[in-house]
Amino acid sequence: MMPLRVPGTATAAAPLRYLVAIAAGVTALAASQAQAAQPATRGFQFGVIGHSFKSGPDESVLKRAIAGVTQVAPAFIVATGIKSSTEPCSDRLYAQRRALLNDAAAPMIVSLAGSDWSGCVNSIGRSNAIERLNRLRELFYADGESLGERRLPMTRLSASAKFRSYAENAHWEYGKVLFATINLPANNNHFRAEAGRNSEYEDRLVANRAWLHRLFTLAERQKMHGLVLFSDGDVGVQAEQGFSLLPSFQSKQDGFAEPRRQIRAMAEKFKGKVLLVDTQGGAGTEPSIVWRGNVGHLSLAAEWAEVRVAPGSAALFTLKGGAAEATQ
Repeated sequence: MMPLRVPGTATAAAPLRYLVAIAAGVTALAASQAQAAQPATRGFQFGVIGHSFKSGPDESVLKRAIAGVTQVAPAFIVATGIKSSTEPCSDRLYAQRRALLNDAAAPMIVSLAGSDWSGCVNSIGRSNAIERLNRLRELFYADGESLGERRLPMTRLSASAKFRSYAENAHWEYGKVLFATINLPANNNHFRAEAGRNSEYEDRLVANRAWLHRLFTLAERQKMHGLVLFSDGDVGVQAEQGFSLLPSFQSKQDGFAEPRRQIRAMAEKFKGKVLLVDTQGGAGTEPSIVWRGNVGHLSLAAEWAEVRVAPGSAALFTLKGGAAEATQ
């Protein structure tokens, strides 16, 4: 006996199966796109370019560094410093260096050096550091993205109404590691010994204090594997207690004393690793990461370095090659 067939049943089921297949395909596509949007948690590398203008106004050093670090396919590049102390603090030069950095194939993050602004003077020899710093903020940090052909979204301290001026301080996340820049110029954090209120230094000290607190709180809350801080100056976190970067405590205030104490205190409570990157390394020395507890220190001169990140591993950060193979 032939089974009873209800007319139209098969034709009605076909569109249903078709719709289910489409829905499954859309779900799979969305999942793959979401996965692609997430940074690789299996490991990645980023590039750091030291202060290429330490020895003078030779732009070719920066160009070679960008070309070299681009070859390792970095997730992003951080460049510290855009000019030498002997070059003019002109809008023209600033725009020229911005164009050069913006042409990089990888996302490019600019971390300011003291020579970019703190030593600038006007036509009559008076400091115009604050005005030049504000101009750099307008040119390099106008929006919530990095420079480069590929852009990286960033969160700036200037998004906070209380610290609207401090756009150069920015953070971004990649592979469960929090990265951030902080404006700590090498010339004693731009502490000035002249009489009267040291307004730029004191105001930035307050902003940086809030910034560091935000970074460590965010890294702890998001259970980040590590926190990386890029600056021009070396705050001396790994030095012995009571250490000052100045030869005499009486002659001048140590401009890095407060951020040094704060980073030390917050790093002790942080469960992950903290890597401090600055540009005060000696010329000709092999760069390496020096660890003390969970705090690592990498100090570069004018060269560039490839830092590899392996989330979840005992050695979270490593440098490629030579004495750079120091791990924790």
